Amino acid sequence: EEWNNMAPRKKGPLQTVQKETDDIKKRVCISMSDGVSLFFCHSLFLSLCVQAEESAPIGNYEQLKRDEEERLRAQQDRLKALAQKLQPEDNSTEGEEDSAEEDSEEEDESQEEDEEDDVHNDKTKEDAADDEVDETAQNYTARKGIRTYVALSDFTGEEEGDLTVQKGAVLRVLQKNEDGWWLAQDAKGNKGLVPRNYLKVRSQQNETNSRIVVCANQSLYPHPYPFPPSQPRTLQNWDTIRRAVTEIDATDVLSAMGAIPPGFRTSTLSRLLEEGTSYRASHYIQPRLSQSELCFKDLQMDPDTGKVHSRSSRVCLTVTLWSCRMIPPPGVGLQVLSRHIRFCAFNGTEVLSNIHTVRATYNPTSPKTWSFSPRMSNMLPCLLDGDCFIRCDSDSPELGILFELGITYIRNSTGERGDLSCGWAFLKLFDENGALIPLRTYELTVHGGTPYEAEADADATSTKRGTSTGVLQQMLLSRKLPKLIVKLKPPKTRVREQLNLLPDTITGCLSTVHLLSLYRQLLADALLLDRVTMQNADLICNAVLATFPGVLDQSDLMDAFRKLWTESESNLKRSEKKDITVLKKHFESVYMSGVFPLLHSAEMPVYFWADENTENQRARLIYSPEHKISRETMLSSSHTHQAFDISQVSYDLLTSAWR
Repeated sequence: EEWNNMAPRKKGPLQTVQKETDDIKKRVCISMSDGVSLFFCHSLFLSLCVQAEESAPIGNYEQLKRDEEERLRAQQDRLKALAQKLQPEDNSTEGEEDSAEEDSEEEDESQEEDEEDDVHNDKTKEDAADDEVDETAQNYTARKGIRTYVALSDFTGEEEGDLTVQKGAVLRVLQKNEDGWWLAQDAKGNKGLVPRNYLKVRSQQNETNSRIVVCANQSLYPHPYPFPPSQPRTLQNWDTIRRAVTEIDATDVLSAMGAIPPGFRTSTLSRLLEEGTSYRASHYIQPRLSQSELCFKDLQMDPDTGKVHSRSSRVCLTVTLWSCRMIPPPGVGLQVLSRHIRFCAFNGTEVLSNIHTVRATYNPTSPKTWSFSPRMSNMLPCLLDGDCFIRCDSDSPELGILFELGITYIRNSTGERGDLSCGWAFLKLFDENGALIPLRTYELTVHGGTPYEAEADADATSTKRGTSTGVLQQMLLSRKLPKLIVKLKPPKTRVREQLNLLPDTITGCLSTVHLLSLYRQLLADALLLDRVTMQNADLICNAVLATFPGVLDQSDLMDAFRKLWTESESNLKRSEKKDITVLKKHFESVYMSGVFPLLHSAEMPVYFWADENTENQRARLIYSPEHKISRETMLSSSHTHQAFDISQVSYDLLTSAWR
């Protein structure tokens, strides 16, 4: 007869001990703050109590009962000691912690000796497993009892007694002084004073995740991060988790310094652009494969005209950025390199198009106002042009345009660069009935934070400090809120015809539409007419198709191409301007003579966003006559150029087309 099948008896000493043990278990589990620790507690208790469910002969029941009662009492004492260790010890000194650890070790050793005497040194395999888990718990809780902090930024000690720390260093705070200078100790044992605004609490969950690996057999093994090469990873997407745990958001440091308003965040769209080309125009200008991957979804040839088949999209609009007002400026500790707006198609959860950037014009006399499309005697650069377009074929009812106001900055003290979001605004393009909203000027409220979190104030000074609902107070309050003014318009007939030759989903500068449409014509000729069969996937020898998408991501080269195209197009006859064959040949000629040499010149610095020195050097090579690169200079012995690569002159359909 098994233990579980015994008839219920009157509550005795064994049941009383079991009940008390259950209560201790609940208290221990509540004190464990994170999920891994909770699982550890469950595993520890189940392994300690597993023998209570074993079968035993009836004749030996009384003896077994006494043995189990003694065992559970010993385990109860050990769990009480474990519960005490799990209590937070904020202001404990190093000597007290060491003595507590020694006392706990002596107590555990005495408990293990008592347990061995109770079972007459007859230890089973499960007893060995119990001891192993106990030892793991002792080491783990010793680590959890330490209150640790992370350094948000580098701090160099200026006076005797200060502790010099590096960004990301893990410190243990020994004493918290009221003047804001805390006594801390680093990993090497050095002690000193550190300003408290340079420190951030290191959460127990992050510390546990970096040391504990949950294996398939549900046993726990402590490992220092990163994993050893022989240890298989049991958590998916660990790289993402690691970045979330180890990376320190720059806004934490800047907020602690008071350098940015509370609504500023790390730029979401800038991070997407840094991940690769997935959210750039060079990706979206490429042909898109159909679901069967046997043809192209958005690139088709009209057999009657020999041109690209015109395709309408659900959204095809021109967007004009007028101005931004009441945008809170950053503090004096940051030097702003660029003020800009990034926008894209958005459905509330994901970005649906490429991300287009327009740089704002800043006037020091009005620091909270941004303007766009400044008046210039020459051609307006694409980066400053507020006249843009957007095409999107998504059927989402929440489809709209996401605007992110951002700055690129450099810290005066450290020279560190970064991108911050000053706020965001969302313009939903369809109403509840699925109809397109009226095309007019909209004044959008700029929210702080990110589109994925609850709405926050972009500037603390704009929050309402009272509960007054008067009309005058509301009007005054609305004038202090950050605003973005944009205008939606239908494209003109000529521009609409050119936009319909572009991919179903893309955004960009309106002044480049005619060049993008010609590139799509050349792309259709190479992919739909010149290929031997539609199944042929060989490299296509065409430098224009191979390199033009990269030019789209470099606004200064795109401006040079527009300038050369405008000058050469003025020499064409009126009939030639309407002949698509002449225009395609002219496109290739202008591009290869004026842009392609610059793209692969060894003297041309690599394109770097918001770097004034790099922009000046590139502009000198692009527009200066003495530095102009022509076909003759390329063939001269004194000219240096990049080493030849096959990708410069070959178009790879397999890597360019996307799904």
